[in-house]
Amino acid sequence: MKSPVTVPITQLDKEPYASILCYPRASPLEIEGRIEELRQHGVKAVEFSGKAAAFNVSVLGKGYVGIVVTAHLNGQKVALKMRRVDADRQSLEHEAKLLTKANSVNVGPKFIAVSNDFLLMQLIDGDVLADWLETHRDKEVMRRVLVDILEQCWRLDEAGLDHGELSKAPKHLLVDNAGKPFIVDFETASVERRVANVTAASQFLFAGNSTVAATVAETFGERNRLELIDALKAYKKNRTRRNFEGVLEVCLS
Repeated sequence: MKSPVTVPITQLDKEPYASILCYPRASPLEIEGRIEELRQHGVKAVEFSGKAAAFNVSVLGKGYVGIVVTAHLNGQKVALKMRRVDADRQSLEHEAKLLTKANSVNVGPKFIAVSNDFLLMQLIDGDVLADWLETHRDKEVMRRVLVDILEQCWRLDEAGLDHGELSKAPKHLLVDNAGKPFIVDFETASVERRVANVTAASQFLFAGNSTVAATVAETFGERNRLELIDALKAYKKNRTRRNFEGVLEVCLS
């Protein structure tokens, strides 16, 4: 991984940083407006680091809606999501509202600020779950993290907020350096559709074909697929705490 590069916002009009700031194509007017937007947030500099890349420059993440980098704000490092110029939405404010709702039940990185083109939130210093599991094979440590993830999914279900991406969750589950898991990226979340956080995450973690499910199975053994399906059906039919604990028992007994 490349060494971090820190760029003052006054230098973000230089390439290749301008094209990342206004990914995937920059224009002088857009660059000027976005730099001013960052200035109004109080951002002093942007740090380019991480395992993803945009225009061969390291970033924390790249998706259909935005590019995520590290920003320097009030002497601290925070996560900065920058709306792509070609995104299918005109603002990140709706995502911020959904993140705030997740925060209300202690889920997700803490919301800091939002504007049309930028969402600032807590920086999670750690790894995606798949990478974390490779170096944390202790059964009880793993159990604690997996239970925490499912408990967070339960709280999201109770709040009526469906994440929408947890059935294919490699990029959406992070574990920080203190061993605390986080569900991230609420850009496709919804309060309109039926919640399925517990069921989606359970299937991803314990019944899918992902490297995560394979690693979990190596530690806990293969789960009884029929028992898991029955437990998830019962939970889906009647979303009670008792039925949720039934899912936990099948997954992590």
